[in-house]
Amino acid sequence: MHRKTDYRHRPTRYLIALAALLTLGGVSHAQEQSIEQTIATCQGCHGAEGVPVSADIPVLAGQEYYYLYVQLKDYKSGSRANPIMSQMVQNLSKDDMKALAQHFSEQPWPKVAAELDDSKASKGSSALAAGQCSQCHSTYQGDSRVPRLAGQQVVYLQQTMKDFKNKVRKNSPAKGSLMDSFSEEDLEAMAHYLAGL
Repeated sequence: MHRKTDYRHRPTRYLIALAALLTLGGVSHAQEQSIEQTIATCQGCHGAEGVPVSADIPVLAGQEYYYLYVQLKDYKSGSRANPIMSQMVQNLSKDDMKALAQHFSEQPWPKVAAELDDSKASKGSSALAAGQCSQCHSTYQGDSRVPRLAGQQVVYLQQTMKDFKNKVRKNSPAKGSLMDSFSEEDLEAMAHYLAGL
């Protein structure tokens, strides 16, 4: 009989690898504590159970590893501007950022409660098709270097698309050009559709 696994109580591959490195003397106890403290700090906003504390904060749990790693690098370099996140990553090493991306990518994607407008979602589906967004994002579930958008926070999705449109977020110029072709009403509708997937 197939049993459903409860991943909340199962150690991640990251922690298993970390334990192995500790055994080999490759990571100090202080470094292990530092990563655990950083994860706890991240969870203060992004949620210990994967559900963020505010609607404008993205879900990280279950997001794509490489996408998470690149975003952390972009925050650190300044190519993705955010006063809070830029400050948070300043002292992170490349290995720290990889460990954080690994940790969050291995968590189960949470079910985020949101009030979604079906009529907006229908319009959003049409707008996404018109923009041929699925050519890169496929079914919006995430794949390797492409972020998962399905089930993401509706407010966060809408704000992110607006930031691309208004050239506030500049770490993907092609995305900025594409979002510029949509009205803000379209962006809101697209966010409602994606959040409901």
